[in-house]
Amino acid sequence: MNKTEQLIETPSDSPRTVDASSSFDPRTDLAAAVELAGRTLAAVRPEQYDAPTPCEEFDVRRLSSHLVAVVRRISVIGRGEDPFSVPSFADEIADGGWAAAWVPGAREVAEVWADPGILGRQLRLPMGVLPGAAAAAVYTHELTVHTWDLARATGQDPDWDAALIERVIDVVRRALPAETRGGRIPFAEVVAVDPEAPAIDRLVAWAGRRP
Repeated sequence: MNKTEQLIETPSDSPRTVDASSSFDPRTDLAAAVELAGRTLAAVRPEQYDAPTPCEEFDVRRLSSHLVAVVRRISVIGRGEDPFSVPSFADEIADGGWAAAWVPGAREVAEVWADPGILGRQLRLPMGVLPGAAAAAVYTHELTVHTWDLARATGQDPDWDAALIERVIDVVRRALPAETRGGRIPFAEVVAVDPEAPAIDRLVAWAGRRP
């Protein structure tokens, strides 16, 4: 189970649930997050594979492999299949092959999530069952934070969509409380940033990164 997938759980003592009732279609943000992650992944250079990332568990190589696994899992979840049928890492992909593997993965996400009925459908995520709208928000956050991790590790400056990130912040602040980090909430403590800081800095700071 990856960290973002642990944000939304059903027990009352777990992280708070996401309100997926907004009239905004969260698939729009999910598609944009997929596209930006793919562009960032494609710009990674071979000499950067061993570089550390702000996500302490991953170097660039491991994070790239994880991102490919994530985009594959989004399609599996959208089809209502077992999310654990997709490993957390695309270990079969050789160094440098992640961007090529991303293309069919992103295409499949677009196809699977094209049906608007998916938003109200109950989907199985690693940590439980959620409506599709909430699942889309979970993975938009997952992709956005890890895209930032990868960009920071490889010296990239993606064109962040501030409006998208503000929507993600709204979700994650309700889903992932600032208190009681660690254990069931496997993120570092919130990092203090200026309230007027760029949206991407405020988002990753809430996830325990130092922008």
